[in-house]
Amino acid sequence: MHKVWGIIAGVAFLFSACQEKGKSTEQSEDATKDQQVSQVSVPVFQADSAFAYTEKQVAFGPRIANTPAQQQCSNWLIQTLRGFADTVFVQRVTVQGPHKQALPCINIIASFNPAAKQRILLLAHWDTRPHADQDAFDKKGKLDGADDGASGVGVLLEAARQFHLQKPGTGIDILLTDVEDYGITEEENSFCLGTQYWAKNPHIKGYKANYGILLDMVGGRGSQFYMESISKQYAYGPMKMFWDAGNKLGFSDYFRYENNGAGITDDHVYINTIANIPTFDVIALQANGNFVPHWHTQNDNMSVIDKKTLHAVGQTLLQVIYAQPFSY
Repeated sequence: MHKVWGIIAGVAFLFSACQEKGKSTEQSEDATKDQQVSQVSVPVFQADSAFAYTEKQVAFGPRIANTPAQQQCSNWLIQTLRGFADTVFVQRVTVQGPHKQALPCINIIASFNPAAKQRILLLAHWDTRPHADQDAFDKKGKLDGADDGASGVGVLLEAARQFHLQKPGTGIDILLTDVEDYGITEEENSFCLGTQYWAKNPHIKGYKANYGILLDMVGGRGSQFYMESISKQYAYGPMKMFWDAGNKLGFSDYFRYENNGAGITDDHVYINTIANIPTFDVIALQANGNFVPHWHTQNDNMSVIDKKTLHAVGQTLLQVIYAQPFSY
């Protein structure tokens, strides 16, 4: 991850959903929504389980294209999701790296309620950057990618387990993308190669979802999630719904409304622009718009992973999916 940074300022967004309505109508609609939400049983997200799923991925070693860890971890992910989902699709393709090298890519898609027309796409990348280019001491060394990659997948695997135990009312597709972090900063589109392939070649021809949620770096201790600019441009409604849900659950220290101006070239860019699915990015950022200190360094290991952060993200995700999937 992550590619190119930009500080985007002075961007205006026009949202027709924000048009004024009469107070009595607003109050009536809000009361109806609150009553509906209160009648829904939302599962309790198990952070211990998400932590174990994250740790398991790291145990395979760096999940880099053309390594045994790529094959071993993908096999485990496929097997695990087959135990939870109604259907699992696997895309095994070859993509071209930034230096024209051929890279094996394994995208994994797990579908729940496949017949449902109303769908939500959940995604995270499961690969690891091939070198710690931001490390202060060894920029050519390998990194575990515990937060940058494994944490998002860990949350989605635990969510998948919950979907299996208690079927959600809407259709859900979990997309785990490969070869996301192999790029170089000089070539913006050299990142997110698995996602770019899927966006052009979805697992089901003509696939559509109401919106998408990208989880990337969602397990670090003390993480804060700001509303990233490209996400706001394409998927402000669903994103604000997610942030509001997190704050109502008591996670206001994590889900911040302050504008830090950051815009990131991440997987959601290609889901938005190629697949035309409004998608937002839940990603740890600093108040100044920079990535967290362990990003792309050898410090991105299990020591930075905090169950409290995993719980905040995972419980908010379940709240949205089970209680208010389209309340935006």
